[in-house]
Amino acid sequence: MANTRIQVGDKAPSFKGVVEEDVIFDTSDLIGKKPFVLYFYPKDFTPGCTKEACQFRDSYEDFTEAGAEVIGVSSDSVKSHEKFKEKHRLPFILLSDLDGAIRKAYGVKSSLFGLLPGRETFVIDQNGIIQMQFNNLNASDHMKKALKIVKKLKD
Repeated sequence: MANTRIQVGDKAPSFKGVVEEDVIFDTSDLIGKKPFVLYFYPKDFTPGCTKEACQFRDSYEDFTEAGAEVIGVSSDSVKSHEKFKEKHRLPFILLSDLDGAIRKAYGVKSSLFGLLPGRETFVIDQNGIIQMQFNNLNASDHMKKALKIVKKLKD
């Protein structure tokens, strides 16, 4: 079976996802306009995922100053995302990937013996090319690595 894993230098798969009721996000709204960070995380309200989301929140201004958008993706419902965003004052997009189609398109594997959805972060430049791919269950390094690449893209 061919390896469909996405790698640095590949064109990022395009997709649409549900942000909130009647609001659809489409990667074509960003590609050609600005870079973006796409981070996949296991579950709203869990300690590691909350820490990661709050790190992206606390550095969100740095991302926007560098001209980039941040998008979080998990299989949680739109309703769960709305509560998670509200409780932690998250200023960025959270996409509901209930059927796992976005996760599959990016080749994000499950972790911890297949028990948890994987934690993986991609930085995609404004032309839609993957500039960084980082897969690590430890939530604390994702934001720092992504911000470093986004800042390099700006220079």
